[in-house]
Amino acid sequence: MPASPFVIDAHHHLWHYSALEYEWIGDRMAALRRDFLPAEFIDELASAGIHGAVTVQARQTLEETQWLLELASKHKEILGVVGWAHIASPDFENSLNALATNPKLAGLRHVVQAEPQGFLDGEDFNRGIRTLDGTGLVYDLLVVEHQLPEAIRFVDRHPQQVFVLDHIAKPKIAAGEIEPWRTHIYELSKRSNVCCKVSGMVTEDSWSHWSIESLRPYLETVVRAFGANRLLAGSDWPVCLVATSYTKWWEVLRDYFADFSTDERADIFGATAARIYNLNTERTA
Repeated sequence: MPASPFVIDAHHHLWHYSALEYEWIGDRMAALRRDFLPAEFIDELASAGIHGAVTVQARQTLEETQWLLELASKHKEILGVVGWAHIASPDFENSLNALATNPKLAGLRHVVQAEPQGFLDGEDFNRGIRTLDGTGLVYDLLVVEHQLPEAIRFVDRHPQQVFVLDHIAKPKIAAGEIEPWRTHIYELSKRSNVCCKVSGMVTEDSWSHWSIESLRPYLETVVRAFGANRLLAGSDWPVCLVATSYTKWWEVLRDYFADFSTDERADIFGATAARIYNLNTERTA
């Protein structure tokens, strides 16, 4: 009997909490004001039947990136790290060369959602992205829905770079608004070098009243836009915990995609992440 598909959580975080470094965790998210470390997360993986994960930066420091890479070296469940580096710095190439020697570095990310309009048009940042050419590293694109036109211009400057759109670009799900987000998603998806993470959705909906029905129009949009072979399932743990449990989110995704083909489900739940991030998914005892 063939082995069951290798399931990957394509997006989660780990942190040592401090109020100064995680000032974005406001009073409404007070439950996140604590440490979230590998032992707890690995228990969550096991409870949900997930085999491995991609850890994504939550602080914009090289120190955090190096810490995450150290954790990945100690825990086989952490298959890869999307870290942070100062992409716009004149010294970026040197810091990139140092980081890229670690085989667990899968990509880089900047918290563009917190930046002013036009950030992705900046010459220094674009120069840094060009430095990624030929490294095999992915760039995770963290934007909110109103930044999508800027993101499309940005992607068009780098047709050889692989991009992964985080959290389906954070549409206004709680307000029930789907346009112009949907139009922009269809436009972005025309770029074959862009994939999309099905993650971070419940926290864009009403935390206490979200449902599969309120999420459905947004799920349908990214499925039609990107197709199964460019979608990656992720949890956004522990941020998701303000609205749902880890296991519940995976139940929702499995239920939604239950009628898709075996190959499509394999892509969404792990194969695309393994391919895009060049992850080692050999099963270990």
